[in-house]
Amino acid sequence: MPRSKPKPVSDEQLAANRANAARSTGPRSPEGKARAAQNARKHGFTASTFAVVRLEDINEIAHLRDDAVAVYQPVNSQELFAVERIALAQQSMLRAARLESGLFTTSLNETLDQKDRPMVFLAPDMVGGDTEVTRQQNRNYLLAEGFTLAAKASNVWSLFLRYQAQAERQYRRAIEEFDRLKALRPELPIEPIFDPQPEPTEPTCPSSETNPMFPETAMPAPDPPAPPPEPATGHRPPATSHRPLAPAYYTGKT
Repeated sequence: MPRSKPKPVSDEQLAANRANAARSTGPRSPEGKARAAQNARKHGFTASTFAVVRLEDINEIAHLRDDAVAVYQPVNSQELFAVERIALAQQSMLRAARLESGLFTTSLNETLDQKDRPMVFLAPDMVGGDTEVTRQQNRNYLLAEGFTLAAKASNVWSLFLRYQAQAERQYRRAIEEFDRLKALRPELPIEPIFDPQPEPTEPTCPSSETNPMFPETAMPAPDPPAPPPEPATGHRPPATSHRPLAPAYYTGKT
């Protein structure tokens, strides 16, 4: 069933909507303000969720998000979500740049041996006579040769180019979405924007059985030493108690 086209809004209705939005001051009761204060917290932005393990710093995407928020200044949760999409797209573009560097490194690695010597050589006609070939020119040749071998062996380079183009396309779309939401500011509510909460630092993996971690327990306080006997007049002092005294390091004495 075909969708029905939305009914166009008249200029009078649009002006009335904008006037109502301008007069709106938001919730006034404490309960309403408390609910509005949580609007921007309905979705969380946890940096570690988007970082590649052993490759990317957890704080990298968090810094990209903070920079985007500072530049675009979102005023509600929807604009904030669009800004975070911008940061994620930037992260994908940086990841594509890392992938490109790694692919070129792999290509060069295919043409060098373990002693950093080339395994393929230029044709004799290329280096004959008085032609001088520098080390950098020879490395460029080896890089291209490895690139050619990798392109013949698999479609990894075509997949990389698709990923790179998709990351750039997502970045442009995220900016366009923010611009669209920004144009609707007179009609959408303004909400407080909160910084993401710090991530927990507790370890998520259990401790090793070969090196268990037990909770620290307080050492019991030693019994106080027995008081010295009081001498009796005309009688021998009573025998001392056979109860051993506490060690000196317990009592603080040396």
